[in-house]
Amino acid sequence: MTTPQLTKNQSLVFEVLEKAEGPLSAYTILDKLRDHGFRAPLQVYRALEKLLEYGVVHRLESINSFVACAHPGDNCHSHGIVAFAICESCGQVMEFHDHEVDHRLMGWVRGQKFKPEKTTIEIRGLCEACAA
Repeated sequence: MTTPQLTKNQSLVFEVLEKAEGPLSAYTILDKLRDHGFRAPLQVYRALEKLLEYGVVHRLESINSFVACAHPGDNCHSHGIVAFAICESCGQVMEFHDHEVDHRLMGWVRGQKFKPEKTTIEIRGLCEACAA
């Protein structure tokens, strides 16, 4: 899937996430874009919805925040199940994919005849630097 041309608002939201040091909430994104004419959370949420659909942004469910995809040009959805390690101390987020985990989960899904609509794997703890 090729990422479609982004609208002005989508581009601005994506740029904020790309430049961010860590995950951002929709309200933090709104605050960063007020000088660009953003006035309402709905503007941010609409842009995020499309960016999520295009696979260039991820929502971190456990902390209700968003991050830019680590490899947006590769069509993140084609990598299978994406997982995140979230540091509880510094907020660093590491995005990763593990084929073995992917295959095991898909094997379980097939065995149960379960039709998944969404899979989110988030591991929360301390990164190497914070654990030291």
